[in-house]
Amino acid sequence: MAVKVDIRALLEAGVHFGHKTSRWHPKMAPYIHSKRQDSHIIDLTKTVEALEAALPVITATVAAGKQVLLVGTKRQAQDIVRAAAEKTNQPFVTERWMGGMLTNTETMVSRIKHLKTLEKKMDTGELANRYSKLEVQRFQEEIDDLNKKYGGIKDLNGKPGVVFVTDILEDVNAVREAKKLGVPVVAIADTNTDPGTVDYAIPANDDAIKGIQLIVDYVVAAIEEGKATADKKEGN
Repeated sequence: MAVKVDIRALLEAGVHFGHKTSRWHPKMAPYIHSKRQDSHIIDLTKTVEALEAALPVITATVAAGKQVLLVGTKRQAQDIVRAAAEKTNQPFVTERWMGGMLTNTETMVSRIKHLKTLEKKMDTGELANRYSKLEVQRFQEEIDDLNKKYGGIKDLNGKPGVVFVTDILEDVNAVREAKKLGVPVVAIADTNTDPGTVDYAIPANDDAIKGIQLIVDYVVAAIEEGKATADKKEGN
């Protein structure tokens, strides 16, 4: 059963409020309903259509045993994306996108392996037994720094099945790397972005916390549905 999208909920969350008309991208024209004062208003029927096209892709990806990489490095999106990823046990990036996170596999595998090795040695007490308190503290600082950069993708198993992005402009490097690898990108597309840069553009306000939360909630529901499908397959 597909995730149901409620247009009234989108309206109440302010998903329809676009940017100022002076900042618009012409390729967003098909998704714009009207102008209000000096801002564009997004056509929520287009938002519903876009979600209804994108969510089943996310569900099918998870049902096939693949991961969804959730990306939201903008301040308004960070906590929302991290909470969604932790709830669904999916990889995520909410701090700065480090160049090569998807495309430079060798370096990423090396950094994550180093992080996991340090964590294991810290947890087992090996570092405490071999080094002074000051040195152990420095190891902990290194672990914290590595986790800030790479913690969300520690359990990313190779190439993700889909990348979900909350802001096309803010996380353009994530979009570019995914496209380079042929990984489908689902993204919130505000009126100042080019929707053609992603595979599934969801026309919506990408600044309002309530709006971001609602769309991410739909993504979470799609992931959970995919997991349920995968569980049924395993049970048969």
